[in-house]
Amino acid sequence: MVASGEHAPDFCLPNQDGQEVCLSSYRGKWVVLYFYPKDNTSGCTREACDFSDSIATFSGLDAVVLGVSPDSVKSHANFAKRHDLKVLLLSDPDKKVLESYGVWREKKMYGRAYMGVVRSTFLIDPEGRVAHVWDGVKVPGHVDAVRARLAELRGSRT
Repeated sequence: MVASGEHAPDFCLPNQDGQEVCLSSYRGKWVVLYFYPKDNTSGCTREACDFSDSIATFSGLDAVVLGVSPDSVKSHANFAKRHDLKVLLLSDPDKKVLESYGVWREKKMYGRAYMGVVRSTFLIDPEGRVAHVWDGVKVPGHVDAVRARLAELRGSRT
């Protein structure tokens, strides 16, 4: 897994509108990069809605919010429309970005092992370095924690 202080691996992925989004295009801004398992599931919907509800606050902190899952562009488009999401959702069906960040890992449920996305968030600074990592995220309160850490880190840089 990518750790704090390391350069965030660059990538380009299509968003819910089919437009290519590259991490490097956000140099000079803070990036909240969150990885989630699946569109339209209860936890993932709550997380996406929580980030969307706070998008103005993140923008005010000079940050963009990008969500990544292995779902298709079409799935992301439907998900974003259904829940009026304000975040960019990026499609990684080949799991290359998921693997490069170390969030595509073995999981267990009901005694069965399988590969899946471990819900994780990376806060990336304007120079492209990982400033903070949340691994194995629990959704309730997570967006508030990310917002607070971002505000704290921005304050220490000004």
